[in-house]
Parts: sequence; structure tokens; C-alpha cells
Amino acid sequence: MGLLNFFRCCLLAWVLYPAIGTATTLFDASRQRQIPIELYYPANANDCLATHPCPVALLSAGYGVAHTEYRFVAEVLNRAGYLVVAIGHELAQDPPLSVQGNLFETRRENWQRGAVTLEFVQQALQTQLPGFDFSRLTLVGHSNGGDISAWFANAHPELVSALITLDHRRVPLPRNKNIRVLSIRASDFPADEGVLLSESEKARFDACVLTIAGAKHNELTDQGPLWLKEHIAQVVSGSLRNLNCVQLQSLGTQ
Repeated sequence: MGLLNFFRCCLLAWVLYPAIGTATTLFDASRQRQIPIELYYPANANDCLATHPCPVALLSAGYGVAHTEYRFVAEVLNRAGYLVVAIGHELAQDPPLSVQGNLFETRRENWQRGAVTLEFVQQALQTQLPGFDFSRLTLVGHSNGGDISAWFANAHPELVSALITLDHRRVPLPRNKNIRVLSIRASDFPADEGVLLSESEKARFDACVLTIAGAKHNELTDQGPLWLKEHIAQVVSGSLRNLNCVQLQSLGTQ
């Protein structure tokens, strides 16, 4: 078996048998919010020490999707040594996500609230889990969760080392050389103007915007087709291994 086929077999196994998380809740007293989270620990968690901390990814779900529905992505990150914290942003008392007007304005409250939640989780867990590095986060988000993640990255660039969005459509990606950006795009809906980087910006900031032919916005979850989850897993894994955008573009076509 060649190295490429071996790598594909590993990815397929990760997608078929994704990570198993540990559910818990964090209480934000300042906002009286119970925040549900799912913790996915890497296999080498016992080696993660305050003197040699392991990396952390905060994962935000799409609106209306459970934060536990991205286990195939968590598995890829776990395999790369990351602690993954999947966060439930939407609570029963929250107003519904706006679908009218200028969405960048009418959804701002949701994204700001989500960014505050990300910051609270970061601050709470960095004291509880000293073996993990919460000072340079990787943010992962699908759809509205990607908008929340992009909002946080723009507001707190000093806390973010990488941003991976799965077809978010409203909040502009950060233009920052210190944040590695990967945006995986579905094929059925365009992003709003100015959200994605121009060709010159992608070159300037070493960012990658990658469209998967035939991918649908609502399928970028555990419930999506196997071929799509495997493709996303390949691209995310390649990005974590610092492959460039041309290399990432070729992964699904080999």
C-alpha cells in the first residue's frame, strides 16, 4: 500500500469512527448562562503539561445544529494532538437568528454574544486545564458558527493562531498575517461581498479559500455524505500539516 492510500485509509477510519467526547457545562455567572460543551481529548493527553502544553481548538456549530454534530472534524484535530472544545452557543432563552434586513447588522448581537462565549470558555478552561495552550487558539466553525469564529478572530487576534470556517457567509475573514486562514466552501450559496479574501489578499496573507464541488451548505456535519466528510477531513488534516493552498486544492482530486 502506497503512502497516499495509507493516509486515505486512516482518514476514512477517522470519519467512520469519529471522536467520542465528554459532555460538561460551564456557568458564566456574569451573564447567568449555562454553556454546554463537549471535550474531545487527544490520545496523548497525558503528555500535555503546563511546561509543554498541547494545542486547543474551539469548535462552533452552525445555527440549529447541535455542537456534538462535528465529531468527524474533532477526530482529525485530535489525531493532530489538539484538545477540541465544541461549544453550544444557542440557548432556549436567546432570540432567534435574524433572517430579515441587513443581516450583517441584524445578526451582530448573535455574533457578539458568541464571541463573548468563546472568550469565557477560553478563560475558564485555561485555569482548569493547564496542560493545554489556550493562548493561541485554533477556531473552527460551520455556517453561523464560522461567523462567530471570524468575529472573535477579528476582535481578539492576539488569542488566535488559525481559523477554519466551513461555509460561513456573513462575517469577513481576518486579514492578518499572524492568523492562518482556511475557508472551505460549499457550492450552493455564495458568501456576502467582502467576506472572502481577494486573490491578492490570499497571497498577501497566505490564506486559503477552497470550494468543494457538489458540497451543500447543510451537509458539512456528521450527517453529511461520507465522501464530503472524507474530503473535509483531508483538507483540514493537510492544513494542520501546513500544506499550502495549491496542495490542499489537489487533495480531493487525487
